[in-house]
Amino acid sequence: MRVETRPLPKAERQRLIASVIERRGIGSQRELLDALAAAGCRATQATISRDMRELGLEKGEDALGRPRYVLATGAHRPDARAALAAVLAQYGRSVTAAENVVVVRSELGTAPAIARALDRVGHPLAVGTLAGDDTCLVIAPSAPDAKRLEGELAGLLGSQGRFSRA
Repeated sequence: MRVETRPLPKAERQRLIASVIERRGIGSQRELLDALAAAGCRATQATISRDMRELGLEKGEDALGRPRYVLATGAHRPDARAALAAVLAQYGRSVTAAENVVVVRSELGTAPAIARALDRVGHPLAVGTLAGDDTCLVIAPSAPDAKRLEGELAGLLGSQGRFSRA
């Protein structure tokens, strides 16, 4: 079924854009144009580009690291630690230290998001990360550091997560 679209006054269109951005994960101007059309608003790419600039929209990321537009109020943008906590709580399944490596197991396809979140935090106990589909390896400077990091990350796991020691 095709929705009849019409141009909206600027203030109304910008309220709609802000609402759509807050409610849905919009990652491109094309997605935003489609969402506005679905809501009955006709607009051009140039118009929404200006609206987005005036609204202060910024490119952010969701918990999986996918690009998304966010309002620039700061309240809608999680910090790096909050993003790590969110992605581990939702997708992390187990954490195990083995020598100076911490193995984080997760749901299929989410290990890259966990690695990206860890990299963004810049944790002093994480030298670097390497991710597959459902496993993220976190390299620590030493075995004792890996044990400490294991404890911290295990505390962020979701209710389905299991804490195991090597």
